[in-house]
Amino acid sequence: MATLAFAVRRREPVLVGPAAPTPRETKRLSDIDDQETLRSQVPFLLFYRGGARAHGDGRDDPAGVIRRALGEALVPYYPLAGRLREVEERKLVVDCTGEGVMFVEADADVRLAELEAAGLRPPFPCMDQLLFDVDGSGGVLNCPVLLIQVTRLLCGGFVLALRLNHTICDAIGLAQFMSAAAEIARGLPAPTIEPAWSRELLEARRPPKPAFPHREFDPVPPPPPPPGDMVMRTFTFGPDDVAAIQRGIPPKLAATTFEALTAAIWRARTAALELPPDEEVRAVAIVNFRGVPELGLPAGYYGNACVPVAALTTAGALLAGSLGDAVELVRGTKAAVTAEYVWSAVDLLVLRGRPFVAMANLFLVSDNRHAGFHRVDLGWGEPMYGGPAATLFGVSFFVHVENGGGEEGAVAVMIVLPRPAMDRFSSEVEALLKG
Repeated sequence: MATLAFAVRRREPVLVGPAAPTPRETKRLSDIDDQETLRSQVPFLLFYRGGARAHGDGRDDPAGVIRRALGEALVPYYPLAGRLREVEERKLVVDCTGEGVMFVEADADVRLAELEAAGLRPPFPCMDQLLFDVDGSGGVLNCPVLLIQVTRLLCGGFVLALRLNHTICDAIGLAQFMSAAAEIARGLPAPTIEPAWSRELLEARRPPKPAFPHREFDPVPPPPPPPGDMVMRTFTFGPDDVAAIQRGIPPKLAATTFEALTAAIWRARTAALELPPDEEVRAVAIVNFRGVPELGLPAGYYGNACVPVAALTTAGALLAGSLGDAVELVRGTKAAVTAEYVWSAVDLLVLRGRPFVAMANLFLVSDNRHAGFHRVDLGWGEPMYGGPAATLFGVSFFVHVENGGGEEGAVAVMIVLPRPAMDRFSSEVEALLKG
């Protein structure tokens, strides 16, 4: 997609604060929120056809509609209008100042059809223009926790770009906030899901007592980056592709789409990187624990409610074993997440000073298909693409995408690899789909 180039003209960035008075207070983040791995900014893009709004008078400007809706949504979600700071032992708190989120209005001389023809998948062309890095907005502390840019296209379509300080929300939490703004944009008097802070429910026990090994946080030094230019590509797996992969797995395992894709990509990626057979490799699944009843998280909880869980083996054993063996390793990650496992992870994070996930031979998968971005309807219908916009070496996002022809959705998988390894990975994926 990188061959398409276009110009974007931006207005001066502005802060959008809550549309009504909100409490001035300090709120502590949870001990899951403020781990080192999440102290970063994550970009998302949503593409809309635009045109006349189903819930408007036909003259609605998307930038104006979204800006007003954000101000209204920030009243119940007022911590998002605050600023983060550190207190004792690097604990993160939100100073609920009401200063607001950063908002940029822009116009691009390109049509959605041109973007669509180039493929609405990351990496997106002119990404740094569709989501401009406003000076002073990119840090973790004392910065807006959300940067939002609405770019109108020549055809009446528009791009909604977001950049989130990951410590304040996970993907589900951000999609919940954007859905709240979307409901207000469509004329609802208030969001249908009431936001819940409740971060105190995920505080470490006193004293902390981890009960599991948590190999995903092994204190191993990060390896040097592999040689070669890093390239990002998105591979799209339709229902037929997933079925082709599942045919290589014993039927008795009844592998889910997540398990089949994660296991297959882990093996293909390990082969493409040509790692020594005795090197330890780790697949880490980001597991959502909102549904674990003993944790007591309320509906509407919009903090980080996921833990990383590692499956470990050696490169040689992973490639010599079957795809079914890899599926069983991946399945074990989700099965591990009980309430006691979550408490143990929270305790370990605090005991070890909120460490970063171990990066050695890491393949980390975050499944965003059910986060809800592809359902965010601001009055112009659902987006043609809604989800993460970029990733890093070692981290892959799964994103729900339409497959065309009215079929059920496909899965877009973002991968970053050195260029020679990417060529080998593409060949591995081709061979996998041919069975």
